[in-house]
Amino acid sequence: MGQLVQIFGSVLILVSFGLAQLQRLSTRSRPYLVLNLAGSAILAADAAAGAQWGFLLLEGAWALVSLLGLAAAARGRWRGLGRRLRPR
Repeated sequence: MGQLVQIFGSVLILVSFGLAQLQRLSTRSRPYLVLNLAGSAILAADAAAGAQWGFLLLEGAWALVSLLGLAAAARGRWRGLGRRLRPR
């Protein structure tokens, strides 16, 4: 059962990443962020249950960043998140 949970969480993240790479989904879109949040939260919970602290750190940070992105999208602004740097 644990392997199925890990595969499901991983697939959610990989689907959003793949769609973004194919330019089918913006990395600032709510669907992208929701898929990333769901996948990383599932993997973080699984890592916590298995006392896999390095993996928990990675997936917990991924979930937090996705959550912050969703909050910014909900407010209708990004406050510089993902802003492109202009050459001098």
